[in-house]
Amino acid sequence: MNELLRHDQLSARRLGIDTYREPVVYMHVDCAVCRAEGFRAMSRVQLSTHQRSVIATLNVVHDGILGREEAGLSEAAWRALGCHDGEIVRVSHTEMVESFSAVRSKIYGNAFTQPELEAIIRDITAGRYASIETAAFVTACAGNRMSLDETLALTRAMVKAGTRLAWPERPVLDKHSVGGLPGNRTTPIVVAIVAANGLTIPKTSSRAITSPAGTADTMEVLTPVDLTLEHMRRVVEREGGCLVWGGAMALSPADDILIQVERPLDFDSDAQLAASILSKKVAAGSTHLLIDMPVGPSAKIRSAAAAQSLSQRIVQTGQALGLHVDVAQTDGSQPIGRGIGPALEASDLLAVLRNERDASRDLRERAATLAGRLLELGGRTPSGSGARRAHETLDSGAAWEKFQAICAAQGGLSEPPIAPYRREVVAVAPGAVTSFDNRCLSRLAKLAGAPAAACAGVRLHVRIRDRIVRGQPLYTVHAQTAGELDYALAYASAHPQIAQLGESP
Repeated sequence: MNELLRHDQLSARRLGIDTYREPVVYMHVDCAVCRAEGFRAMSRVQLSTHQRSVIATLNVVHDGILGREEAGLSEAAWRALGCHDGEIVRVSHTEMVESFSAVRSKIYGNAFTQPELEAIIRDITAGRYASIETAAFVTACAGNRMSLDETLALTRAMVKAGTRLAWPERPVLDKHSVGGLPGNRTTPIVVAIVAANGLTIPKTSSRAITSPAGTADTMEVLTPVDLTLEHMRRVVEREGGCLVWGGAMALSPADDILIQVERPLDFDSDAQLAASILSKKVAAGSTHLLIDMPVGPSAKIRSAAAAQSLSQRIVQTGQALGLHVDVAQTDGSQPIGRGIGPALEASDLLAVLRNERDASRDLRERAATLAGRLLELGGRTPSGSGARRAHETLDSGAAWEKFQAICAAQGGLSEPPIAPYRREVVAVAPGAVTSFDNRCLSRLAKLAGAPAAACAGVRLHVRIRDRIVRGQPLYTVHAQTAGELDYALAYASAHPQIAQLGESP
């Protein structure tokens, strides 16, 4: 062993392994640090350089990959430490995370307090919780075991842990969809309509985590979205609205960590969903919020009763935080628009804004309806007249002009790319389209490469109740590579319920 290294020191080596947000360190099973400190696989360890430190999960390796004097770092650990190959890294035990005792208490039936939730969220944000501990917290909150007071406390804790924006204008409007419906890329259209009517709507959006595209993914096809806070402010001051990625703003940073655990577990927690939505809106400085809540058999919210329960929790929590919340329960039985995937959804929204003859009618109608409710919330139009004003804004070209101006202020407007590999999936028998499986459609688009490949996804050619003949195209799969196309088509062949056919009426 290098005599210049102490028993608790190793030489940093970048391994190029993507572990997403969780820092991971790899050490040889026989290295002096593991032997001296008693570290085992999955131990939580503190890594420190002269400038920075991070808590990481340990994985041990045997012969071949690492030397006994090396600490292999995942990409997340490498970024957090900001070190270079060969730099000395000190490895030590972590302190016990005291806030986890409150998670144990919740598991045994006790309620969280505000200070406990603040400590938990602070530790999660700082990376002191391992994935398994974060999963335990998510589990303890699942199954609607959180009271309204706990929901409010969790939301406040998540806001407190991040950046909070403030705007001189009032009101500050926002729109959010609870998700679960492929396509449904109404937000850019809504922002353009609302801003064109002189209202303020600084829209921060997320990237996809398990869906084929988030609003930020779709907008990134058209214009830069990774803006600094100063750049974002200039865009809003100039145009009244923006469409940017919220991750760069550190708004409610704990939420992204929690979502990464919640989605694979597939837990349905009204409290965490409400806190997720509202913490980011409060942090973004919003005063009035419209929630689009699609309800359907294969959407995220599957029944009217579930929608009512979640709506009540969101509205009441929002009111306690000084946020005016309006919830629109919408049809979630089938995708909105024709495209599923960043570039395909971008093409859809451009067609609506440009008033193209073949633009998706359902996307236009839903966007106008939602924008109309925001225009009414913002006092721009009387109650009941907002949708008409929204349609007029689209028809006149004012929304398209405002959208172009917002994109120009963010860095320019580009046209969506087209996938080099495309294949139609056709009906094997005549009939009528009776249903879509939204979850299978999303899965199909992801297997085709979305959102990592912006041009990948699915374009629908039919809607529910359309009568079709044998051999008629149902949808087209788009892919960046031939391999991804074949993989997606194999899935489509095994899942005919993607577009379910019945007897023609």
